[in-house]
Amino acid sequence: MTHRRKIAAGNWKMFGVAADLPEVAAIAQAGRDLPEIVTLLCLPATLLSRAGADGLALGGQDCHAAAQGAHTGDTSAAMRADAGAAYVILGHSERRSDHAEQDADVAAKAQAAWAAGLTAVICVGETREDYEAGQTLDVLQRQVTGSIPADATPQNTIVAYEPVWAIGTGLTPTADEIQAVHAKLRGMLGAQVSGGEDISVLYGGSVKPGNAADIFGLPDVDGGLVGGASLKSTDFVPIMQALAQACSLGVNRLQTADRCGCIGRLQIHLHL
Repeated sequence: MTHRRKIAAGNWKMFGVAADLPEVAAIAQAGRDLPEIVTLLCLPATLLSRAGADGLALGGQDCHAAAQGAHTGDTSAAMRADAGAAYVILGHSERRSDHAEQDADVAAKAQAAWAAGLTAVICVGETREDYEAGQTLDVLQRQVTGSIPADATPQNTIVAYEPVWAIGTGLTPTADEIQAVHAKLRGMLGAQVSGGEDISVLYGGSVKPGNAADIFGLPDVDGGLVGGASLKSTDFVPIMQALAQACSLGVNRLQTADRCGCIGRLQIHLHL
């Protein structure tokens, strides 16, 4: 069994200009003090080459499946790597919805990312309609099967579970739900690829300083993919510290729902 990487990943999405680079530097400084975790910022392409700093790993937010070619406006995995990225987010729900990306597209991009030496952060997650219909695990099984190639490894792949209905909404699944889904995802990965149980699985969806410690204390959560809270060091550094503390404590317990800053009024809709 390999050691699962613990990763605090920030996704800046379409935010950030040169004036925001001091925030990157502050996050990098904090990352140098937390060597037990990987601190990762997935930045806009315009900032990647200007953001390098010790204590920080850099990532892109997408890449094209082709190595090069007549694809105006697109960026290849090799270009991401050339600009300083070591990781790349693939299959984010916003790419799936805004650009009609399908599972096969995500899988092809993963292969391109690996060929360029990048670690693929592959996102999966259900919509609110899926969740309320009790179809979370069916959706995740389809996305895992279709989006993650069989030659994925714990070294070249990270999986991020992002319930679409929790992204940027302030809503968060209960701790029971987060743990249950992550455990099931780990089983799906183990059944699909060699060593899949050891692939790091991150949680994303309204992670905040106030709920990070409880989420990261769950046994099958290996960190977070954080959106808005990663834009400011004052928000993201406490999240990083919460993950580092969970690592140092070796916390392996399932929290109760109400301690997670959760939406207790939502029932567990998972068919386990």
